[in-house]
Amino acid sequence: MTRQPVLIVVVAALVAIGRLPQVQAQDRGNAAATPRASAPIDFTGYWVAFVTEDWRYRMVTPPKGDYDGVPMTAEARQIAESWDAAADEAAGNQCRSYGAAAIMRVPGRLHITWEDDRTLRIDTDAGTQTRLFHFDAPPAAPGGPTWQGFSSAQWERPARGRGAGPETSMAGGSIKVVTRMMRAGYLRRNGVPYSENAELTEYFELSPYPGGGQLLVVTAVVEDPRYLRQPFIVSSQFKKEADGSRWDPTQCSARW
Repeated sequence: MTRQPVLIVVVAALVAIGRLPQVQAQDRGNAAATPRASAPIDFTGYWVAFVTEDWRYRMVTPPKGDYDGVPMTAEARQIAESWDAAADEAAGNQCRSYGAAAIMRVPGRLHITWEDDRTLRIDTDAGTQTRLFHFDAPPAAPGGPTWQGFSSAQWERPARGRGAGPETSMAGGSIKVVTRMMRAGYLRRNGVPYSENAELTEYFELSPYPGGGQLLVVTAVVEDPRYLRQPFIVSSQFKKEADGSRWDPTQCSARW
C-alpha cells in the first residue's frame, strides 16, 4: 500500500525534471526579450508638434535679448548677445538650434520607428535630423560630439500595486533617455547657448487626446554647468497622425 504513493511521487519528480530544461529555457527567453519585444507602449508612427505654449520662442525667432525663462549664466548671456545668424550660416553652423537639446521644441513632424531590436529611431522633417535611442547601452560611445549626441535609453514601467498577483499586467510606461556628447548648440534660435558639457535627460510618455487620438509628451531637462545656473526644464507635445502624407523634410536654417 505504501509503494503506490512513493511511485506517484517518483513519477511526478521525473516529469518535473523532464520539464525543467523547458521551463528554464522559457525563463531565459523572457529575460532575453529585446527592448523592442518587451516594449510596454508603442511610440512608433508619425507625430506633429502641438504648440500650446511658448509660441513666441518656438514658432518664430525671438529677438536678441528675449531670454525669459532660461536660467542663463553671465557667460551665456554674453554669448547670446553676440548671436549672428549670418555668421552661423557662413560657418556652416545653421543646425545649432536643431541639436538634441532643442530639436523637440522645433515645430515640425517626427517619424518614430525601430532601427533594430535595441535602437529606437526618431527622424525629424525640420532640419532632417535623426536621433537614435540605444537601449542597454553604456552612457556614452567613443567618438567626437555630434548635433544629436549619444542617447542611452531604458523603459520605465509602472510599479505594481500592493497585492497585485503575477498575472497583473503593467499597462503603460515611458522611456527615459539620457543624451551626452552633443555639439555646442542653441536652446533657442536667438543664440541662447548650451555647451558640449551639457547633459539632456528626457521622458517620453503617451497621453489620450480629448475627443480621440494620442499625444506624445516629451519632458526635457537640460543641465549645463557652464551656461545654466540650474536645470532648464520644458515640456513639448505632439499629436499622432494617421500617416506620413504631410511629412515635409527641410534643411536646417539659421533664421526663419
